[in-house]
Amino acid sequence: MSREYPDEVAGPYEAPPRSFVDREGRDIDIERYDGDYDALAEMYLQFNPEDRAQGIPPTEEKGVRRWLDDLLVDECVNVIAWHGEDAIGHGMLVSDRHDASELAIFVLREYQDAGIGTELIMGLLGAGRESGLDRIWLTVERWNNPAIALYRKVGFERSGDDGFELEMAARLAED
Repeated sequence: MSREYPDEVAGPYEAPPRSFVDREGRDIDIERYDGDYDALAEMYLQFNPEDRAQGIPPTEEKGVRRWLDDLLVDECVNVIAWHGEDAIGHGMLVSDRHDASELAIFVLREYQDAGIGTELIMGLLGAGRESGLDRIWLTVERWNNPAIALYRKVGFERSGDDGFELEMAARLAED
């Protein structure tokens, strides 16, 4: 694959566990996925259909569970944002079999615009670096300016576009 990656290493990123207070005054914990499958599935079942991007996450419980079964494997890095005992965000790095990983992040609507996405991505990238990953990429719908701004803020650079989607990439380690 001929994807372009920035020359400079992004970061620094602190790997989970980490805690912070969001802009709404809520105590949020960022942790690596530890097997609390049902809490994560419940988060996705609460996901607002308008917040789904590129056809994910699935809408039906069976589809959500099948999708999570594919993501919650050793080859993927999964990080969860918690508010108390509720999963409210999920970030993942999924191997693309080209020595790189694709990033995806989901935050429940009522927790958006509070700094959780930034902290979740930074924790996810810290976990990715800790796991030995060095090249990360993502696609984002080109009209999604808040997401694009967030990705730039944490070190992603534009690496291509395909009409509807914008591709961005970051490097976590030197070659």
